[in-house]
Amino acid sequence: MTESRAIALITGASSGIGAAFARRFANDGYDLILIGRRENLLEKLCKELAEEKGINADYMLIDLGNENELQLAEARIKNNPDLEILVNNAGFGGERGAFHKVAIESHVNMVQVHNIATLKLTHAVIPGLLAKGKGAIINVSSLASFLPSLSVMYSATKVFLNYFSESLDFSLRDKGIKIQALCPGFTITDFHKKMGYGTDHPVYKRKFMTAEKVVEASLKALKRGKVYCVPGFRNKFLVFLARNLPRKLRITVYKKMFSKRKKD
Repeated sequence: MTESRAIALITGASSGIGAAFARRFANDGYDLILIGRRENLLEKLCKELAEEKGINADYMLIDLGNENELQLAEARIKNNPDLEILVNNAGFGGERGAFHKVAIESHVNMVQVHNIATLKLTHAVIPGLLAKGKGAIINVSSLASFLPSLSVMYSATKVFLNYFSESLDFSLRDKGIKIQALCPGFTITDFHKKMGYGTDHPVYKRKFMTAEKVVEASLKALKRGKVYCVPGFRNKFLVFLARNLPRKLRITVYKKMFSKRKKD
């Protein structure tokens, strides 16, 4: 009998960091289950990786903001004993505008995608990982989780991911399961374009990391058992300042960073 390959399941895998994780795990010999909403991109990526790497790659069209569709992803996880890695990467930046001017449904949807979906998929995968005595869960947070933000809900939901990951690590580390909160800064993806920033916006003048570099940093940190991964020296320095500067000075620095942003 041939031994089945371990499987990595990645949400938000259509492009960006999610797709970079998919390529890296395929290169390492994992079979894949990719979750996203853009079928043309998911189908193309699965076909590419199956042909080039000789692995099995499948995808699910799932809107994690939809409870019924989220249940399909949970069931897929619970019924898959070979699942060894879960990457909760799906997310979005939300609508631009003052908190009280954005529809409450938009805020609730962000909590659903960033937090509730992560909570439920993680809850579904842990029993199987415990049975194997090994595995990993990577929750993609953000540099914004260490700083107050003009995008109120984005930062708030990412803070949840940090403490959720840290608490899980506390209880699962000695059981062979690695947990990580991955906190990238500005990364070359279509994330900002979805938020309505044109390529001429000042945000693109900052130094962006590639998604591949973010993934490389994540897996190196995971191998070392680090719960928090902040890729890039500049980002690490910003986190150091966020944790050590007095609150008033920290907020002043942050506001200066985004002084070129157009006011809503």
